[in-house]
Amino acid sequence: MPPPFRRPPAWVADARVVVPLLLVGVFGSHRAGDAQLDAPQAMDHWGYLLVVVAVLSLLARRRAAWVTVAVNTAAVATYLAVGYPDGPVLLTVPVVAFGLAVRRPRREAVVAVGAAVAAVLAASVLRVTVHDSGGSWSDLGRAWLVWAPVTAAAFALGATARVRRESWAGMRAEQARRAASEEQLRMAQELHDVVGHGLAVIAMQAGVALHVLDREPEKARESLEAIRTMSRESLDGLRTELAQLRAGSGDAPERRPLPGLADLDLLVARIRAGGVDVRLDVAPDLATAELPTEVGAAAYRIVQESLTNVLRHADAEQASVTVRPEDGELVVTVTDRGRGGGPGGDGTGIRGMRERTAALGGTFEAAPTADGFRVVARLPLEPRTAGQVR
Repeated sequence: MPPPFRRPPAWVADARVVVPLLLVGVFGSHRAGDAQLDAPQAMDHWGYLLVVVAVLSLLARRRAAWVTVAVNTAAVATYLAVGYPDGPVLLTVPVVAFGLAVRRPRREAVVAVGAAVAAVLAASVLRVTVHDSGGSWSDLGRAWLVWAPVTAAAFALGATARVRRESWAGMRAEQARRAASEEQLRMAQELHDVVGHGLAVIAMQAGVALHVLDREPEKARESLEAIRTMSRESLDGLRTELAQLRAGSGDAPERRPLPGLADLDLLVARIRAGGVDVRLDVAPDLATAELPTEVGAAAYRIVQESLTNVLRHADAEQASVTVRPEDGELVVTVTDRGRGGGPGGDGTGIRGMRERTAALGGTFEAAPTADGFRVVARLPLEPRTAGQVR
């Protein structure tokens, strides 16, 4: 696996721009001096010094943009006003314009680039006025017809790069917020499932204990022990999820293994201990099948929440749980024969089961029947995203 891409240090990025410009500026100015023998001022060491200063000012464009603008503009304007040959020194101004558009707010960048261009124009006009040699005004016009659009294009490219960078930053921030929100919702659903189921079982066992306390002390003792066990497990789950919420995503403690189909026997045994006759029917081939972890966990949570609703809402004496593979899906069906039916409306539990199913790309149904309530969840054995639901 190749190593992740890393941005080069700032000085490397600066060198990639400054070194070529410096070479082009020095040697190009020398060639321009040879080609423009009629220039008002021949190239000398002061001219080369102005070129070097104009280029090296770009090294400060990341940390001190205004210093770069001031020094570069002063060097270029002085170069032109003195009368040195037109040359590569003018290329530094578009680079400055691009950097300002990328790093500064648009209004500030427009004012700064406008002031720099105005100063260069004033120096060019001063050059022609002081050193007029007949064709200087037409030469000035032709030079600006090329140089001004190049500077404007560099500024536009910088502004586009800034907008794109801000858009990407906003998109990444939104994705991070969405991921954090989804994780919080997932944790809230886990808390609801774990604590809600625990409290329902505790309430059921407490009712049993009170009912048989005088006549069957041993039965009452078994119920109290079940309450103690269920309380401990619920508290452990609550502590784990709260630790995740407090720690965040960076240094969160290790999460407990997700439950799966192998844990359904214990879950059903707890419900049976409270007096609800639950029939569990899991297809034999699922015992050796390697189901995706998230599919097994979703199936377990759906059965858990459905049986919790049986305890809390249905007042049922019988319930059945069926888990079977069918056409590339794991079909989970929970029905009960309750006098009170299922939970009214689209409560938190049903909404959570529907969201769990949709997150894997499956379908979910929950509705009353003639003699109770039925929940059917179809979970793809190869989980799809919610946008791929058939």
